[in-house]
Amino acid sequence: MKKTTTRQKVMDVACRQFFLKGYHGTSVRDIAGEAAVNVSLISYYFTNKQGLLETLIIDYYEDYIGLVEQQADAMDELDPIDRLCRLIEVILHYKQDRHQLTCLIQRELSLDNQFVREMLVTYLSKENHLLYGLFQQVVVPVVREKRDARFLFLQFKGMLQAPYAMPHDWKDFVTFDQSHSYFAQQYSRTVQKWVQMLCNQPVVSV
Repeated sequence: MKKTTTRQKVMDVACRQFFLKGYHGTSVRDIAGEAAVNVSLISYYFTNKQGLLETLIIDYYEDYIGLVEQQADAMDELDPIDRLCRLIEVILHYKQDRHQLTCLIQRELSLDNQFVREMLVTYLSKENHLLYGLFQQVVVPVVREKRDARFLFLQFKGMLQAPYAMPHDWKDFVTFDQSHSYFAQQYSRTVQKWVQMLCNQPVVSV
């Protein structure tokens, strides 16, 4: 079993506290107390609370974008609908495995500040490029106007984000650790059905 470093322990505690109490409701002393480290150590690793939040978000997106790129390349021989459906499952399992951080990021990205604007340029635009290229291959044959494809892509992205923008709406589905995987699997299948119906494909039974 891989040993958790002190730096990672601080990040795990910060993620949990930011999720439960909000960024502004959490202090560096709160994080240091639960992580059993000195405040000065947090300053050494992250400079300040904002630096800690930014590290959490950047690490999340570095891994996420890398995973999407890797999976998209590995499934290159599949037809576009199958590739998109497989990616839906990969993405939702990634988000659900890190549900507290995903919910926290969803909240933070709703704000308008310099860091969010940098994230939009650096990571979210890359995510859109990766997903929209594949989404276009799937929907262009069945829509009349390019504008319709853009609107449908907005709906698609909304479905991927919705559970983490409204976490209280799905909490009844998740009662223990293993049920997070079950929720991701079942919700993935619902989004996959939407894609199949959109393209007039036979819906895979579940």
